[in-house]
Amino acid sequence: MNHLKDVVRAIRGETLAPGPAAIGTTVGPQSEVRFLAGAGFDFLLFDTQHASVDIKDLSPAIAQTRGTGASPVVRVGDNRPELICYALDAGAKGIIVPMVNTAEEADRMVRACKYHPAGIRSNSGIRGEWGEFDSYRAFMDAVNDELVIIPMIETIEAMEQIDEILDVPGIDVLLVGPSDLSIALDVPLEYDHPRYIEALDAIAAACRRHGVVPGMYFIPPGMEPAFFIQKGFRLFTVPWAEWATQGIQSGLGSLRSAKPYR
Repeated sequence: MNHLKDVVRAIRGETLAPGPAAIGTTVGPQSEVRFLAGAGFDFLLFDTQHASVDIKDLSPAIAQTRGTGASPVVRVGDNRPELICYALDAGAKGIIVPMVNTAEEADRMVRACKYHPAGIRSNSGIRGEWGEFDSYRAFMDAVNDELVIIPMIETIEAMEQIDEILDVPGIDVLLVGPSDLSIALDVPLEYDHPRYIEALDAIAAACRRHGVVPGMYFIPPGMEPAFFIQKGFRLFTVPWAEWATQGIQSGLGSLRSAKPYR
């Protein structure tokens, strides 16, 4: 029903064996969405905060993920119910909200994601790829259970209230905004600074206490995913273009090096 939710559950130890990291990549309406959705990523992240993309224009691109192993995730620009609703109506199976600083803001996000009685999401009929159901109530309950809810931690205020935020029921992943967090810590883009690393350790530890998966929006330049995985982070995005180029070059190289039949 939602591959990313299954991976998150495995990471949290809710299935028989601990899961690996959830790995995604960022895409837009003009990206090779169908190709990337079938390439093995756990999720595709559509950003509407820092990209010039209108949420209501995402439906055709998100529809290209249907029947693949990659879950569509949308980052909205602000913690507003109508933006979250637009993203969900477009077919998102995961929602990222930036700058969630308090438990009240986290609760507002969760409630905007869920149908009554768990939340306040407005109904617009069956949207997205969720399967077949015997009743509309069963559909709403399934979406409430299967949607992946991901607030971002990016400020000192959020760091000071991290346990209260993570106490809010319904949060699946707490996602670090690497650059904004470094700026808030007064070490802008100094991702190897001890103050920044200490903050990451505190976030990972808080997530362990509350059974929430810690994630990184992206792996900072010059750093390796293994560094963050060792610290406990289990969800992140990676750029795909270089890998695609390497794969094409490898395939072309094997053809060009083949000896002709004589």
